[in-house]
Amino acid sequence: MNRNLVLSALIATAALLPPAGRAADSAPQADRALGRELLAELIAVDTTSEHGSTTLAAEKLARRFLDAGFAPADVQVVGDDPRRRNLVVRLRGRGEREPILLLAHLDVVEARRADWHVDPFALTERDGYFYGRGTMDIKGAGAGLVHTLLRLHREGFAPEGDCILALTAGEEDGVANGVQWLLAHRPELIRSAYSINVDGGGPEIRGGKPAVLSVETAEKIFLSYTLTVHNPGGHSSLPTADNAIYRLAKGLDRLASLQFPLRANAATRGYYATLAKDYSGALAADMRAVAREPSDPAAMARLAASSAYNNAQLRTTCVPTLLQGGHAENALPQIARATINCRLLPDEDPGRVDAALRQAVADSGAEIARVAPPQPSPPSPVDEALFSRIAKVAQELWGPIPVTPYMSAGASDSVFLRAAGMPSYVFNGIAYDVDDDRSHGQDERILVDAYYRSLEFDYRLLKNL
Repeated sequence: MNRNLVLSALIATAALLPPAGRAADSAPQADRALGRELLAELIAVDTTSEHGSTTLAAEKLARRFLDAGFAPADVQVVGDDPRRRNLVVRLRGRGEREPILLLAHLDVVEARRADWHVDPFALTERDGYFYGRGTMDIKGAGAGLVHTLLRLHREGFAPEGDCILALTAGEEDGVANGVQWLLAHRPELIRSAYSINVDGGGPEIRGGKPAVLSVETAEKIFLSYTLTVHNPGGHSSLPTADNAIYRLAKGLDRLASLQFPLRANAATRGYYATLAKDYSGALAADMRAVAREPSDPAAMARLAASSAYNNAQLRTTCVPTLLQGGHAENALPQIARATINCRLLPDEDPGRVDAALRQAVADSGAEIARVAPPQPSPPSPVDEALFSRIAKVAQELWGPIPVTPYMSAGASDSVFLRAAGMPSYVFNGIAYDVDDDRSHGQDERILVDAYYRSLEFDYRLLKNL
């Protein structure tokens, strides 16, 4: 057993314990057992796009809701693709407010057993952590939502308005995307005042304790390009100077120096204003200077240089992610291509990104084309009532902890909801160490105590909404 792993787990777990003199703020033992059972069931179902099935996971969970007494009309497994169906469940309320949508995706990215130290498709508890593909992204939080609706229904609780749970397919690879399909074909199933998407955000552990609970109100725009160089080719024994792979490599080398202008928005200013309270010295001063309007340019430059995370918060980014070229070992390449993935600030003009890429590559013979049109993602307004309720429950569970809006550098299905006119807020209750985010990576994991505490967070929050 690795003693350093055990020690780090104990430190992280201790940071999540309630202050002295308070009862443990975690779900009752029976509900903890159910929560673990649900998480294990979800992890065990391979829901990768290549050879998995979200339909199987959706049907397993649907059976749980039906067995618990939900009406069949309120438990629907829907979708055109037999392997990529979605589960939509409605907890009926009193009709005193519009419905609220609770959103999580069932699909996960690929995980090879040979790359992991444990089986990625079996829940493993070790040294204070739950391991398994999807524990963090995002079956852990999805299982928590299932648990909460089952618990509220068991207690006979009727919220002011309906709570709609949508567990969807296709978020990770964008194929047969569940939210897009529901908006296009069954919008009545998910029509709501706003959505709570658990695919990000939540209590951030910094310096060994939960420091801030971030709620994503905006996210960057996903936009990919192909950079392609063509050549007549020929026999490899007669090389030429205009080799397609050489030209592509030179263009990518020039692209490496491209940096988009630094810019803060309402979400990033609010985030850094809150985060500065947990730091000291020059870093805290730079965060406060960025939080002011207008932001200090020199402070933005220093903050962006301090980490890849901060850099992504403050500017549009573009980076090559895929390479392909050539057709035979003994032939000069006729084509060489790179995929460039860009993440645009919400107010960035895609046309300016097009022009910046062409200028940076500086090769008029290279073709630069968008893979797909960008999907606009207007920021959601800060809902003061929702934020105050989140803060109330968070304080009960973690003590004084600020709740702040932020902008995600990644992408989620909230982009489609916002584009359809539905505000979306992305957060969950699983506290995570910002320096140990293993989403999409090897040995993905979450803290056991953090998971159990999130069950109580979800339960109290939905009762307070």
